[in-house]
Amino acid sequence: MNTVSVGGGSFQAYEVLVGRGLVADAGARIVPFARGRTVIVSDETVAALHGPALTASLTAAGVRSDMITVPPGEASKSFGELERLMDRLLATGLDRKDVIVALGGGVVGDLAGLAAALYMRGIDFIQVPTTLLAQVDSSVGGKTAIDTPRGKNLIGAFHQPRLVLADIDVLSTLPARQLRSGWAEVLKHGLICDPGFFDWLAGDGAAGALGDPAALEQAVVRSVEIKAAIVGEDEKEAGRRALLNLGHTFGHAIEAELGFEEAALAHGEAVALGCCMAFRYSARQGLCAEAEARRVEAVVGAAGLPTRLEQAGAFAAEALLARMAGDKKAEGGGLTLILARGIGSAFVSKTEGPETVLAFLREEGAV
Repeated sequence: MNTVSVGGGSFQAYEVLVGRGLVADAGARIVPFARGRTVIVSDETVAALHGPALTASLTAAGVRSDMITVPPGEASKSFGELERLMDRLLATGLDRKDVIVALGGGVVGDLAGLAAALYMRGIDFIQVPTTLLAQVDSSVGGKTAIDTPRGKNLIGAFHQPRLVLADIDVLSTLPARQLRSGWAEVLKHGLICDPGFFDWLAGDGAAGALGDPAALEQAVVRSVEIKAAIVGEDEKEAGRRALLNLGHTFGHAIEAELGFEEAALAHGEAVALGCCMAFRYSARQGLCAEAEARRVEAVVGAAGLPTRLEQAGAFAAEALLARMAGDKKAEGGGLTLILARGIGSAFVSKTEGPETVLAFLREEGAV
């Protein structure tokens, strides 16, 4: 098992445990935080797959637990589902000594985390991420949110978990497409600041995208280390943490135009496409070599992820630009993009002109 520490500066430090068999052993690790009892929040699919093992583990450790399930899918990150979850939490009689356990992917983690932030002005919660995307990204760093028709993750709060249990074994139950979607976030971490990691992911580490447990464990550990270092410096995205949004401004705009329909484009697929677009935009602006952008596209494509806009559908350039202007990273009506001077050398740009971005979107195939 590997342990990565997060925080210790502006927020209380916690540990991310990465290994095998952690769900079956979760009760013993959750006991120190369960001063009263736990409520497990999961989606219906994950609850059926992994709920019995987690519940049994908690019972064996002497921890009382209840289970609340929500429908699977991005649509559960909504005001309506948040309200239903809060009402059900209140009905359980949960108090401030109790803890919420988020068992699921990024949707469950975001929804349960926001509920924990709001419930009685904030109670503890623990992340047990069951998708690769959640293990390497959304379960670490304390971002919690729901979506609105105007954009993704626009209503939320920073609320750090007390513990994260990333069990590699549960990834074996993921559909291949969902595993690839999570791999996009792994690739993103290398693209941000670790070219050596990206080289490994493009070579021997590529087995992780196909489900190899050893490669997956190494990829998750390094991704969490990268994210922990960035979040520890900048919890609330006042500076360097924005780098973790590489690919997201383009990706979120595309997702929003598709109505967040995961059947059309999963979140990780949108991030993969967005990373390719960010590197092509950087190359067009003379910030990085064209060869770097082509290499990113080749590695992303080899992982079975989309690299070109037409793979996601047909889009209006001005509609995508409007979505990007409404992104939560935008300031004063200007566009904020995460760009790159090369693989492993991302930076935040707040000076990109709308007309330049619009022209790029048209070059990419938007009309």
